[in-house]
Amino acid sequence: MAWRRWALEVDRLMRVAPRTRILLTVLSLLVAVQAGMIAWSAWPRRKPSVAVFPAAPSNAVAWFQDARFGLFIHWGPISLLGTEISHSRQDPRTRRDQAASVLPEEYDQLYLRFNPTAFDAEEWVRLARSAGARYLVFVAKHHDGFCMHDSQLTEYKITRSPWARDPLAELAQACRTAELPLGIYYSAPDWHHPDFRTAQYRRYNRYMRDQLAELLTAYGPVRILWFDVQEEWPQDYEQHLLYEWIRGLQPAILINDRLSPDTDFQVYEQAVGEYENPKPWETCDTLGEQWSFKPDDRIKTSAECIRLLAACAGRGGNLLLNVGPMPTGEIEPRQVVVLEEIGNWLARYGESVYGTSRGPLEPGPWGVSTQAGDRVYLHMLDWVEDSILLPSPGRSILRHRVLTGGTADLRQNEQSLVLSIPAADRHPVDTIIMLELAKDGSGQP
Repeated sequence: MAWRRWALEVDRLMRVAPRTRILLTVLSLLVAVQAGMIAWSAWPRRKPSVAVFPAAPSNAVAWFQDARFGLFIHWGPISLLGTEISHSRQDPRTRRDQAASVLPEEYDQLYLRFNPTAFDAEEWVRLARSAGARYLVFVAKHHDGFCMHDSQLTEYKITRSPWARDPLAELAQACRTAELPLGIYYSAPDWHHPDFRTAQYRRYNRYMRDQLAELLTAYGPVRILWFDVQEEWPQDYEQHLLYEWIRGLQPAILINDRLSPDTDFQVYEQAVGEYENPKPWETCDTLGEQWSFKPDDRIKTSAECIRLLAACAGRGGNLLLNVGPMPTGEIEPRQVVVLEEIGNWLARYGESVYGTSRGPLEPGPWGVSTQAGDRVYLHMLDWVEDSILLPSPGRSILRHRVLTGGTADLRQNEQSLVLSIPAADRHPVDTIIMLELAKDGSGQP
């Protein structure tokens, strides 16, 4: 956007030419006015007669459901301390000050010594691709209010750190180059902003919408807008107008349900979604024990992550797996190893995850199933018995194959399947059996 480039140039000149500050301050005000006009030019001037969420195009929803696996990234100056993002900041407004460990005056100044010179957006995107992730969601602003993008609306942002770079801009470019869809996380609560949860909430709402305008117009195509909110959502936000306006800026964007259940997809945080849910959904979970970087954190193994991914796919949902980069800007080597192991597994067995729907067999103690066309994939996660009785998939099985290697004995009648695999052929993580079904009751493909 032209106004954003002008603002960046003004910022640069003000640092190198102090004598011009009066003139440039006037210019900055003019730029701010222009930015506000652009941000609000698409805002609906009417209240809808019927409060209906403007749904995303069907092909955008289909893409999301086919993707099945994404990478979540929580990062910021708090990585210097290794405590949890936002929730470790003491503040009476958060209602968590008893458990928090960092005083606001320390937390809010961390960015002044944040200098992650080893950050490499292309390396992050390469790792996401290597892990088999089909999209990436980056935290632009968490509850602490710190902006990991070059917002023109606040000084509490990454470009005011010694590093002075915009990681979201660099990630957006790297994602476009690698053709990896980009999602942006944005927290509606802002514990740093003076107007949040005060009588000036309308002024805060305007601030939030202007920031959303920046994020949805200055960084190219955004496939997912990942809102986060708890009980502190600001009042009088004209929800359906907000969604209509967002869709006008990014027509194909998908919006999660953290502001309202009547949106494109549902989020389950650190819990697997339900098999019966007809709506697109996503489980977000951490690779470690907290969302942001924690030294010596307990990291999930690749086996745990693969089983979690299979559990989500078998119930019709996605897995958004989070990493917390280090203060240097690098992703911790242990996390890199796990992500690459997940990618190696998906390179072999991705046909049983990508582009599938939940399978015809309901999840059970044995595992889950997925389906793509006439193929059903059994993900045998636990061998509760040597021979496992399963419900019939509803059509004749023409042939079967153990994708993970070995042989299987499979017997089918109208109501059930009986499956057994030699112990030596059972994969320690996920034994996958592909069933090819007849197209009709004739037994012919």
